[in-house]
Amino acid sequence: MSTEKCFAKGSAAPGPVPENYIRLYSMRFCPFAHRARLVLNAKGIKHDTININLKDKPDWFLERNPLGLVPTLETPAGEVIYESPITCEYLDEVYPEKKLLPSSPFGKAQQKMMLEHFSKITPYFYKIPTGRKNGEDVSGLEAELKEKFAKLNEDLVNKKTSFFGGDSITMIDYMMWPWFERLEIFELQHCLDNTPELKKWTESMWEDPAVKATMHSVDTYKAFYKTYIEGKPNYDYGL
Repeated sequence: MSTEKCFAKGSAAPGPVPENYIRLYSMRFCPFAHRARLVLNAKGIKHDTININLKDKPDWFLERNPLGLVPTLETPAGEVIYESPITCEYLDEVYPEKKLLPSSPFGKAQQKMMLEHFSKITPYFYKIPTGRKNGEDVSGLEAELKEKFAKLNEDLVNKKTSFFGGDSITMIDYMMWPWFERLEIFELQHCLDNTPELKKWTESMWEDPAVKATMHSVDTYKAFYKTYIEGKPNYDYGL
């Protein structure tokens, strides 16, 4: 049932989720849905994907998730799970092969605390480009973002590890990655100039098979975000 093209209002509801599969309701360019796509790929989980037109959502999707947000998961039993950190943790628990979260309660709590800190950073990826577009002075916001990146850099320095959870990629890396993948689109890559360890982390992440499997080219992202900023997002761009 997987389809790249978006389902919009008036479209027929997809059939039941096939046995031994999980369904992801997504949108190809959404960084929050990107998190779930990374986890599904990293863990090799059999899934189908239904992309949703977020400007014109089908009624049957809103019945499943009244908030109308992606990512949303649906199981063959009709169970529905949403909110990106919750969907990703659920996938890690239900599919225990290749665990991405630490097994110790403290290790898990550390990753959740870090995610809480990171959630304060993501608004800058929207505020700065929007401010720029409106002709505002965004140098103050950029300075704040650089400061936050410096703290992430310091974290890697103190841990002496290549990734945020150790020497291999864990859940927290995938939870943060979608925004770093979009740095160039938002013209924010210069904010990494004084953070050598964080820069090294981004270079290592680009080599990850799940990252490669879920990425879009910079040109595709830029073209989509242009339609998004103009208020007429073309969710099917490039198909």
